Amino acid sequence: MDVKTVFLNGFVEEEIFMDQPEGFTTVGEEQNVCRLQRSIYGLKQASRSWNTCFDEVVRGYDFIKNEHVPCVYKKISGSSIANFVLYVDDIMLIGNDVKILGDVKA
Repeated sequence: MDVKTVFLNGFVEEEIFMDQPEGFTTVGEEQNVCRLQRSIYGLKQASRSWNTCFDEVVRGYDFIKNEHVPCVYKKISGSSIANFVLYVDDIMLIGNDVKILGDVKA
C-alpha cells in the first residue's frame, strides 16, 4: 500500500517561515512570509513529522510498536493477528485474517 502525499500529513514542532509561493504574493506585500503549520515536501523535518503523526494514530488503534524494529507494528484481536511494516510512505500488511486486514486498510 502506498500512502499518497505522505509528508503533508505531519505537523511541524517549531516555528518555520518560508517565502510566499510564486503567484501567491500581493502587490506591495512581496516581503511578507508564510508560517508553516504542517510539513511540506523538501522540509528536513518532514519525514520525522510524518512518522510521529503516523505512530500516534496507529497506537490509537491498539497497535503495538516492535521495540527492536520500530517500523513494525502488531495487533492481536482474539485469534486474529495483523502486522504491518512501514517504510517511508509504503505499508506492507501481513495477517492471518482477511477481515482484520480489511479493517486495517480502512
